Amino acid sequence: MKKTVIGKRQLSHSQNFLQNPGFVRSLIDKTDLKAGDLVVEIGSGKGIVTKLLVEKGCRVIGIELDNQLFASLVKQFKGCSNVEIVKADFLKWNLPSKPYKVFSNIPFNMTTDIVTKLLNGENSPEVAYLILQDKAAERFIGDPLTKDTQISILLKPYFEMAIVSKINRKQFTPTPNIGAVLAMFRRKQRPLVEPQFYQLFRDFIVYGYNQWKPTVLETFERVFSTKQRSILEHEITAIRKAKPRDLKIDQWLILFESFQNYVAEDKKNLVRGAEKRLKDQQRVLHKQHRTR
Repeated sequence: MKKTVIGKRQLSHSQNFLQNPGFVRSLIDKTDLKAGDLVVEIGSGKGIVTKLLVEKGCRVIGIELDNQLFASLVKQFKGCSNVEIVKADFLKWNLPSKPYKVFSNIPFNMTTDIVTKLLNGENSPEVAYLILQDKAAERFIGDPLTKDTQISILLKPYFEMAIVSKINRKQFTPTPNIGAVLAMFRRKQRPLVEPQFYQLFRDFIVYGYNQWKPTVLETFERVFSTKQRSILEHEITAIRKAKPRDLKIDQWLILFESFQNYVAEDKKNLVRGAEKRLKDQQRVLHKQHRTR
């Protein structure tokens, strides 16, 4: 049997299915999903989650790439007006333009790509409930679970994030060698950074995390003047010796506000485009790795 391949990642090697309907129902009951909600399910698989979402009264769009699973899902939900099964690569599929939510047990090896598509686009969901590897969830959520990361700081102005439930790995088939959780990403009604400054904030954070300097102040020594850095030392507790991962979101927001209000345009240009530059560097490194 030919396996579905996404790039070099095989879906059949990355998908861990939940088999116990009672357990899946208990997870759904821990969310705020309700009758009438439009819910996108990424990787509907064998339809266990899909069926329980329909029982909840949700309208479901199930995305499935695997040919055999897709055909089985279409047959299983034939005549069900609340379910639309779409054969597509989710990463290439257009997110709904109308309000929607997400509940999905996603392939663990595609976590970053899927979360990035969901949360970094203009059509992000009202809330996404994702079954993730526990360590990946910690990386996205950061504080208070662990120290913040670049990705958690990028998300925090726009999303409330939390672990809804831990999941015993024996609930999956095949059983993974890692722990899993149900994580929540809820879009904030009032973002901490205005939409018009979205990309500038992302560039600022990416710049701050990728200069490989001992401290935050040294990272921004070409951006903030000596006087500005001195003022920041008084405004942000313990920043003198702090590394990027030591700062919490409220401290990054103070830094960003100072950057917006007091840094000259020529210095701001050092930061603008930082995210694109990093992606270009990563693309080159990935290409070099593949051709070795």
